[in-house]
Parts: sequence; C-alpha cells; structure tokens
Amino acid sequence: MRDFSIITDSCSDLPEELANRYDIHLVSMHILMDGDEIPMPEISEFYQQLRQGHVASTAAVSLGEFEDAMREILQSGKDVLYLSFSSALSTTYQSACIAAEDVLADFPEGRVEVVDTLAANMQQGLLAVDCAIMRENGKSLTEVLDWVQQEKLHRSAWFTVDELDYLKRGGRISPATAAVGTMLNIKPLMHVDHEGELISVSKVRGRKSALTAMVNEMEKNVTALEQQSIWACHGDCQKDAEALAELVKSRFGLQEVHIGRVGPVIGSHTGPSILALFFAGKER
Repeated sequence: MRDFSIITDSCSDLPEELANRYDIHLVSMHILMDGDEIPMPEISEFYQQLRQGHVASTAAVSLGEFEDAMREILQSGKDVLYLSFSSALSTTYQSACIAAEDVLADFPEGRVEVVDTLAANMQQGLLAVDCAIMRENGKSLTEVLDWVQQEKLHRSAWFTVDELDYLKRGGRISPATAAVGTMLNIKPLMHVDHEGELISVSKVRGRKSALTAMVNEMEKNVTALEQQSIWACHGDCQKDAEALAELVKSRFGLQEVHIGRVGPVIGSHTGPSILALFFAGKER
C-alpha cells in the first residue's frame, strides 16, 4: 500500500501548529491589496489595513502552483489527497482537477485524488486533520477518500458579521440592505449549505443575539460532542470569539472550545468582524 500526502489550501485557515503536527501541506491563495498582489500578510495587520480603508481581494491558486505541489509529492513515491476550498466559492477545485490530470500523465503509477470539501475555514481544515489522523492510524488512501466524501456534509459552519459594508462590496447583500441593516443594528446569520454556498439564513438584532442564534443552530444539529473539536473563529474580534466559546461551553457543559482565526482570504470578503462556529452534526 502506497503512502500518501495530504494537501489543503489556505482557505482552510489551518493553524500552522496543526498543519505541522499532522504533516499537512498547504498551498496558498493570493491576496491583493488595492489591486496589487502582496505577500500573505499577518492576520491582525491585514485587518488593520482593512479598517484603514484599503480594499482587499483574492485570486485562486494557479494551475502551475498545483502542479508543482503535486509533482513534488509524486516524485517522492507518495500519492496525493487534496482537500479543496468549496467549488461554489472559488475556481480552486477546478484548477486542482486539471493539474492532477496533467501531472499524472508523467506519473502513471501514481494517484492524485481531489476532493471538493464544499467547505471553508476550519470546516475544511478539520476535515484535513481528521484525514491525517486516519492516515496515522494506517488507513489507506481509498479508505480515507471514501470517509471524507461521506463526512464532509456533516461538518457545519455558521457565520455572522458586525459590519455589513464588506458583504455589500462583495455583492452578498444590496446597498439598501446594508444601509437599513446598519441603521437597525441587524446582523446576518449565514451558513455554508450542502452545495458549498455561503447563504444568509436569517437576521437578528444585535451582536449578542447573533452569537446566541449560532449556538441555537448548533444545539439543533450537533452530534457526538465529546468526540469532536468545536471551534470559534474570528477575523479580528478576539473578545467576541471568546464570548461565543464561553456560550458554547455553558450551553453544552464542555471543558474546551478552541479559538481560531479567519484568515485574509475569507476575511477579504467579510471584514474584521467575521465570527464563525464550526462543529460536526447530523447534517450541515
């Protein structure tokens, strides 16, 4: 049985410590600030630039970058499992599929499997970690692939933001909705659906109510609490993430909820106030 390497992309926002611990390779999306590509910035510095009025945008991993990453692994005698950012939100998945076909022409004995996670942030990152743990436990690429294709639609992600201008700029809401929402202190409750789209599910008044609504959604759907890692992730609003984590711990009697970050790729489209809750459930 051939060994295999796991790749995911920077949209997973997988902390470096976890990527290193589980030997997960990362390929990076590209960040543009005011139209010019910049090196991947430190997260807090990136959000500070947004607050100063700079405009960020993103570009997908290129075909060549995928080919280089896959080729290096295949040359080492290993196969490849790539867990992609949602195809509904980026062309990343399509580029990876083309790259896989191209490199396999030179490595006919190899195998490259590309999985559309239909996910983002730690919804995607935790799938990569769980696949790596299965690999450590001796599971084959086929076994891990079968599992992740079934499991990915049981990973739930709920989001809210405090500032609506970024969603307006990205076309997620209309200028009129943003103006009225800001005036009335309306906060959207958003969800990544089974098609991998980020959709608005409901609206609540006030940030505190938005946090409660996220935990309410978790209560409806969560399974096997003691056997999973729960994550509260934020752009640049640490105290809100801590409040969300405490709310989850109080509601479910948990000892630990992890705090993570929403990085520049997703944050470019949501702004600094993005707050997210990730868990495994009966369904998304």
